[in-house]
Amino acid sequence: MKSVEEIKAAIEAAVPGAGVEFVPNPGPAAEHSLRLAPESALAVATFLRDDADLAFDFLSNVTGIDWPDKEIAEKAKVKRQVIKTVEGVDQQLEETVEETRKRVEPGCLEAVYHLYSIAKKHGPLVLRMKTANRSDQVELPSFTPVWRSAEFQEREIFDLYGIVFRGHPDLRRLLMWDGFKDHPMRKDYVEPDDYEYEPTAHDEVLKRAQEHKSREQGSGNREQGSGIA
Repeated sequence: MKSVEEIKAAIEAAVPGAGVEFVPNPGPAAEHSLRLAPESALAVATFLRDDADLAFDFLSNVTGIDWPDKEIAEKAKVKRQVIKTVEGVDQQLEETVEETRKRVEPGCLEAVYHLYSIAKKHGPLVLRMKTANRSDQVELPSFTPVWRSAEFQEREIFDLYGIVFRGHPDLRRLLMWDGFKDHPMRKDYVEPDDYEYEPTAHDEVLKRAQEHKSREQGSGNREQGSGIA
């Protein structure tokens, strides 16, 4: 099989403006991957399947990843004006100091695809796509029109992570019920007190539900008390 760098070059030659990014893997396996721009991903996928040398005719699995917002601390050298006394005289001097600045790197959701070629007996080739954020821009193109095996796996990612796959022929929940409001594989997911919404004999869950109910009742009583003239 061609190296990931060679495959990237072949994609760029065949799909103008493909916007393919090489993503190195620093681990021992060194299984590098390619991140695709969503707007050109279907064209790239079709090329990878139909190219005579590559012939990636089998999509084995699709995985979802949740990347929450990340706070990054960066050190930077800045110049500032200070007043110092030199030989009894106050002077305004410039000095360089090191400051730590924090910034938030917005999170995203990511879909990771593993491709093989049954015809050429090579693989895997790892493809990645990420959403613009984790809230209101969570759409990615579906690969189901290219590899039918993506259908149920993309449904699972939609269900558990919340990625909306444009062009999917039957995008609906797979594991959770239709009325379920959240995505259980998100890192900020909070479990309900009771999945069946009725009392349970499970000691730990029941205790937690009772504690939550007591806090809610206490808060309600305080609010009522504050409204009395």
